[in-house]
Amino acid sequence: MKKEILIGFLVGLFATAAGFYFYVEFALEGTFEEALAVINEKKLYGKVLSIAAIANLLTFFVFIKKKQDYRARGVLLATFLIAFIILIFQFI
Repeated sequence: MKKEILIGFLVGLFATAAGFYFYVEFALEGTFEEALAVINEKKLYGKVLSIAAIANLLTFFVFIKKKQDYRARGVLLATFLIAFIILIFQFI
């Protein structure tokens, strides 16, 4: 049970990282490094992470559809962690 939750948690973190990469690479102008510089300069980490976490929605419903509830629970925990990180970035 704990192993399944850990797998879901890691999948959730990976999905958020992939969502972050794809958003920065394809939705923002310029190269990846230039886009990261703009995000850093304008302090947009929270907003970009919020958009990147949408990828967790897809993984969550895939796990629910496959009846892998513990993995879906891990994705949900990863989403809560990302939400907490976004909250911290809003006050920095």
